Amino acid sequence: MSYSPSPRPTFSGPAHIPYQQVTRHLWGDEIAGEVADWIYVSSNKIHQLVFGLPPGQGFRHSEEFRTVFAADEVLYVLSGIMVLSNPETGEVHRVRPGEAAFFRRDTWHHAFNFGKEPLRVLELFAPPPSQGTSGAYARTKPMLTTSRYFQTEWLSKWPMSQSEAASKSTIRVLRESDLLWFLEGKSSGVLCGILASTEHLTVGTMQLLPGQKSSVHCHEGDESLYVLEGALNMLLPENEGQRWFELGPRDGFYVPEGVPHQYHNITSDPANLIFGVAPKFEGGGRKA
Repeated sequence: MSYSPSPRPTFSGPAHIPYQQVTRHLWGDEIAGEVADWIYVSSNKIHQLVFGLPPGQGFRHSEEFRTVFAADEVLYVLSGIMVLSNPETGEVHRVRPGEAAFFRRDTWHHAFNFGKEPLRVLELFAPPPSQGTSGAYARTKPMLTTSRYFQTEWLSKWPMSQSEAASKSTIRVLRESDLLWFLEGKSSGVLCGILASTEHLTVGTMQLLPGQKSSVHCHEGDESLYVLEGALNMLLPENEGQRWFELGPRDGFYVPEGVPHQYHNITSDPANLIFGVAPKFEGGGRKA
């Protein structure tokens, strides 16, 4: 199968993206493996999708489908167990639900489902494919002809050299203890945690307890989000069209740069979400 670019869902303004309406796509070929994609957003600033693999399956790379991009990426495991590797260095990492992996541009990567249930992974990617950072870029890189899945250089030195190995790793696994926590908004604040933040992409989590709401705020970048659990309401106080939206689990939302927005939880259960902002998280200001 010859390479063809993934679809790039774009929106002219803020948009609720119900799971049932997400763009479906099948990536890969017989050599690289085939991966089911649910593509939520692909603006000129940020790319957000969920990819899925059945138990025992994975993706590698092929001549046409090379997995090395000019972007920062966060892979957040929604379900299943992901084993993620850099086949150039031999690194192998095991990532469980609620954990994430982060890597920067020019990092080769393969992923495998090592669980008993379907693997679902939320992927946030910036700069996005519309900037020439994905397939077109990958085909300009030298082909990786040999894949390694074992860093044999640490044999006879483990775990004594664990810190040295971590310092040289190209992939970072992010667990709850690794998040940069902060409180957003007034009063007691909404609890947020930053998974990764670079000059290109900021990805974080937010939990709204029953009755909580965030401040009205905006960013110097496009924002895309994914609802993990609960019911989330989004208010766009300055929107000329619809101002109030209700989102459920697996729904997404797209907020263009500079658009004020506010999260609400008007239910009796917590609401949890993952957000990505690119390129700049701060700078848009708080409105209330």
